[in-house]
Amino acid sequence: MARATGFRALQLCQRHRHALVQSSEAAARVLRRPFSSQSRSAVGRWALVRRVLLGAAAGVPIIVGARYALADPRERRRITIVTEGVRRFCRSLQVGIVISFDYWWTANVQLRGLEENSSDFVEGMSACHQRAADSMVEGAIQNGGVYIKLGQGLCAFNHLLPPEYINTLRVLEDKALNRKYKEVDALFLEDFNSTPDKMFKEFDYEPVAAASLAQVHKAKLNDGTAVAVKVQYIDLRDRFEGDIRTLEILLDLIKFMHPSFGFRWVLKDLKGTLAQELDFENEGRNSERCAQDLKHFKFIVVPKVYWDKTSKRVLTADYCEGCKVNSVEEIKRQGLSLKDVSDKLIRTFAEQIFYTGFIHADPHPGNVLVRKGPDKKAELVLLDHGLYEFLSEHDRVALCKLWRSIILRDKPAMKKYSSDLGVKDYFLFCEILLQRPIHMHKTGLSNILSWEETVYMQEMAAKHFERIMEVLKAMPRPMLLVFRNINTVRCINIALGAPVDRYFLMAKSAVRGWSWMQAERSRRLPQIGVIRWLWVVWENVKFEFALRSEVVVMRLMTSLLRLLVYFGRIPQDDRIYQYLQ
Repeated sequence: MARATGFRALQLCQRHRHALVQSSEAAARVLRRPFSSQSRSAVGRWALVRRVLLGAAAGVPIIVGARYALADPRERRRITIVTEGVRRFCRSLQVGIVISFDYWWTANVQLRGLEENSSDFVEGMSACHQRAADSMVEGAIQNGGVYIKLGQGLCAFNHLLPPEYINTLRVLEDKALNRKYKEVDALFLEDFNSTPDKMFKEFDYEPVAAASLAQVHKAKLNDGTAVAVKVQYIDLRDRFEGDIRTLEILLDLIKFMHPSFGFRWVLKDLKGTLAQELDFENEGRNSERCAQDLKHFKFIVVPKVYWDKTSKRVLTADYCEGCKVNSVEEIKRQGLSLKDVSDKLIRTFAEQIFYTGFIHADPHPGNVLVRKGPDKKAELVLLDHGLYEFLSEHDRVALCKLWRSIILRDKPAMKKYSSDLGVKDYFLFCEILLQRPIHMHKTGLSNILSWEETVYMQEMAAKHFERIMEVLKAMPRPMLLVFRNINTVRCINIALGAPVDRYFLMAKSAVRGWSWMQAERSRRLPQIGVIRWLWVVWENVKFEFALRSEVVVMRLMTSLLRLLVYFGRIPQDDRIYQYLQ
């Protein structure tokens, strides 16, 4: 029985084995046929792809090299710009990603769980800020041009950005592209069909100054007049669109990673104004209009433009000596008063903002020189008129009245005139405009922020970032560059030791500017100088009286409270103490 059972099991196993072998062979035949054809097809395709890639790798450089060798100088420059543009894009993308990831890692991993006020947190974020600033500076220097220009612009926000950024970005103020003499000759040949040594009696190929967009050479006209020849870097106009597009992509990427960081609209608005700086003929026209607008200020000097030696990329004007407006020791060495320099600087640009409306948008220290005039007092030489903004009369009137109302702490007026400029969040707008905290119970405004006020402004920038963005988007677009002007002048005044009350001076200019505009458009007043002068004097007297009376009232109130506290008539709680302080 057992043998029979074993025999049947053996037969079953043999049948299963036979069936298994047959099914395996059949499956192998079925799989072998399509697999073989597929593998041959795949191998053929990969071989074709490999040959195409190898051919492209070998052929493209040969074709591009041949085209470059046969091309004219301009075409060669375009090929170089495309190649370098790809490199700048990759470099910028890398910097943006590294900085974003570094901040995310620092905040969410390295410093997770730490109190923001703890020393470890502060040190960790400071190190992160420093790494980011170093990366930005290195990338800007390598990319050059527009990147350096934007980095220089960030230096003006020294009270909002972390100190690590400001101290590091200042390196860019003296950075420029390193260009060879041949490029200068090539540019002159393209624009004038001549070289500088033939156009001028003397031409020094070694630049006396260099900036992010151009370099300046000293030369002499045939009659011996000393001139400054501003020569644009030859490839900037060609690479401008590509660089702007790269920055737009980077800002889109940053907004994707950090949704509250939406600055693309700012670049869009500034694109046109930045393009103005690349047109030196436009700069020449701006300088002549500036000279006309400020001709009543005898201490202002605007170099004369020589149009026969000026083009879109070359600007020739009078050569003017002088030191930078923030060079304190140089100003003192000339025997000039820092107070006089600061006063004239503030009045000059306040005149543009509140009255003429034609505003120099880049008055950094290198663009304002100081020298001794015929009256032995300071003269200001205004340079670099490439970037200007125009503020409409409606906006100027609103801005004049707003500044006056801030100084007088007139809350309803502050709200009304902020609304006239399109902004509802009036108090934040006023603090952004003045670049300082506003204390409604205090009349005076210190020109140098205290440590507490600096911390307040930095915390406001960090904690109310989205509100600030809404304010900037709501206000008239020209106000962006007006803010830049105001903030740059503020920085210069502080560098000079804040010898004058900038806020009060600008308020007086605002009152005077509004008075002049009212007198000019009023049909009831004859258009004669005496009546306009009387109108201006009257408005200034009213403003001075209102301001002085506010100060007197505040001082009397303070004295009365001190007496009441001294005699125990009222308790000195925190509110009273703060008011008295």
